[in-house]
Amino acid sequence: MSFQQGLSGLNVSSKALDIISNNVANTNTVGFKSGGAIFADVYAASLTGSVTGKQVGAGSTLGAVRQTFTQGNLTTTNNPLDLAINGDGFFIVGRPDGPNVYTRNGQFELDKNGFIVTPTGEKLMGFQSLASAGQLPSPVGGLKELQIPIIGSLPQTTDTITIGGNLDANSLSPAEMYPSVFEGDADGLFPLDGDNWRDARSYNFSTSIEVFDSLGKSHELTFYFEKLKNVADDPATPAVDEEVTNTWRVHTSVDGDRPLPNSAPDANDFVWELKFDEKGLLVTTTGPSTVNPFLVPPEYTPDASPMSFSVDFANMRQIGGPYLITELTQNGYTGGELAGVSVGRDGIITGRYTNGETVALAQLGIQTFRNPNALNSIGNNYWEATLDSGLTAPTKPGEGVAGVISSGMVEDANVELTQELVQMIIQQRNYQANAQSIKAQDQILQTLVNLR
Repeated sequence: MSFQQGLSGLNVSSKALDIISNNVANTNTVGFKSGGAIFADVYAASLTGSVTGKQVGAGSTLGAVRQTFTQGNLTTTNNPLDLAINGDGFFIVGRPDGPNVYTRNGQFELDKNGFIVTPTGEKLMGFQSLASAGQLPSPVGGLKELQIPIIGSLPQTTDTITIGGNLDANSLSPAEMYPSVFEGDADGLFPLDGDNWRDARSYNFSTSIEVFDSLGKSHELTFYFEKLKNVADDPATPAVDEEVTNTWRVHTSVDGDRPLPNSAPDANDFVWELKFDEKGLLVTTTGPSTVNPFLVPPEYTPDASPMSFSVDFANMRQIGGPYLITELTQNGYTGGELAGVSVGRDGIITGRYTNGETVALAQLGIQTFRNPNALNSIGNNYWEATLDSGLTAPTKPGEGVAGVISSGMVEDANVELTQELVQMIIQQRNYQANAQSIKAQDQILQTLVNLR
């Protein structure tokens, strides 16, 4: 009698129980993908072939162990570097002693050098291009080990200021509203002689903004808006009083000092002139520009590089209504240290600095496979690519079939515990049935031996 069928049944049932036990044991393993047994039957054949209709199976065998790459549930954590891929793809992890490996376990942390590493010390890969020393990297370039720069953000000099809002069209020139203030002044325009310019009646409106030089030192710029008086065109009228309509001058002071005069070699070095049309829209702007910027006198920045800037007044209006500044921005900042990081859905890692700046530092890389079931499991939640897995080029999250990133979350194992326990009962019964088959064969053989 043949015991082959029963023995093969015991063998495959035992292996199936091993697979189920492995699934149950990894229920709490982040990024784990459950496996399933695929069985195949076994037939014996002679060298000349078998006779059709008279084949008797030789039992079963384990054809393959197939992992199920379905999405696991996402669990929220308090670590911004806990990441989960919502969709297809794998994180790319570099190893110092071998090719890259791939994982769905997004439990990452920073090491002492600023590299993003796994719990076992391997480095996360992505897109990052290191700039010169002291500069923050940008999220472009080839696949590299991701590193958050441990050096702080260097200062950036202010070179562009944007001012937007409304200048009240009902306003009169200061000289018309307060003629006594301008008595004795040479040209009857702001700023007045001596300290009289500090008199708030000598201009219409003002606003201030903080700017930064090349050393990150803070300076205060104050802009004074002065509406020009409409005067009839008369040869005897001074040049500064030529006929103007809906025209404003913008003067600037640095660090609270007297506004810089309109007396540079180029008369527009320190003063802007804004011309509005009959609808209150800005028509022309004369004065400092990107080509001929506002040059801050060097005595205000003695230790820093020369500071210059241009001002964008494109969003200024002049309509009947209260004076209002709705936009006041500048592009400079002082130095700062890294305060924290965050990761967006597109995988871009953003650094938050103590100077209020946010900078894109790097971008995660995602690896997808045409046949993930052909990946080779090597433990520690890692897979290796094989010839059959169909390795593709690394992509960025959200591109093509690659999933997006969920920050502050991890992907749970996709093990259905109830299903695994039911399968455990089934395989236990199968094992018992195969053992019963062997027992029956043994009883029959014993009967034959006892025939005398």
